[in-house]
Amino acid sequence: MQRFEGKTVVVTGGGGGIGGATCRRFGREGARVAVFDLNLDAAEKVAASIRADGGIAEAIPCDITDRASVEAAVSATESKLGPIDVLVNNAGWDVFKPFTKTEPAQWDKLIAINLTGALHMHHAVLPGMAARKAGRIINIASDAARVGSSGEAVYAACKGGLLSFSKTIAREHARHGITVNVVCPGPTDTALFAEYKEGAGNPEKLMEAFTRSIPLGRIGQPDDLPGAVLFFASDDAAYVTGQVLSVSGGLTMNG
Repeated sequence: MQRFEGKTVVVTGGGGGIGGATCRRFGREGARVAVFDLNLDAAEKVAASIRADGGIAEAIPCDITDRASVEAAVSATESKLGPIDVLVNNAGWDVFKPFTKTEPAQWDKLIAINLTGALHMHHAVLPGMAARKAGRIINIASDAARVGSSGEAVYAACKGGLLSFSKTIAREHARHGITVNVVCPGPTDTALFAEYKEGAGNPEKLMEAFTRSIPLGRIGQPDDLPGAVLFFASDDAAYVTGQVLSVSGGLTMNG
């Protein structure tokens, strides 16, 4: 029996790099996967790849910044795939500028996507999990939340807020059999990281600097993340909650 056979899993931002890799891994391990994304075409490509491999997946349009959209997406998931057992809050967005060069409108968008969106998802999914006395939530934050990152002040603030929020929800819902944990990627070769490199003005030099600073000697790939996510979602982590795990090639080594 596969680890997630019979389980319904929601992954926000499931049409992207880390999200897509996570969805496909869950699909290979038997889960019924709901691929949530604002870009429905991207979500459908991921869902189609899971189905082509013999898995079960649905592409679900969702704007996590809009509560009505979140409610509709959750309802559609439960109708098509069943009650939600695992929630992975992965969707994110960033602006790569020094803080004083950013504008309040950008702050609003960063907060809406990186923090408020995750709050919407928790608020929509937690009551069902609590009623069933079971659930796994994995929030994708960033090592920027743990150690800071130049040019990502508001993003880091949002992800830092997600860390403390996750620990609080882990405490509030432990009595319901729900675990809440956090995975913090380091620099990972995604579309968002490509934008970060371009914003730096000298992408090749930046890549060289990152590669030198990472003990394992390379930038992370999307497929480096799902193992940590699926661990937290699995029965192997049944006694693990409120924890933060960096997947950064050793770039950060906080205790």
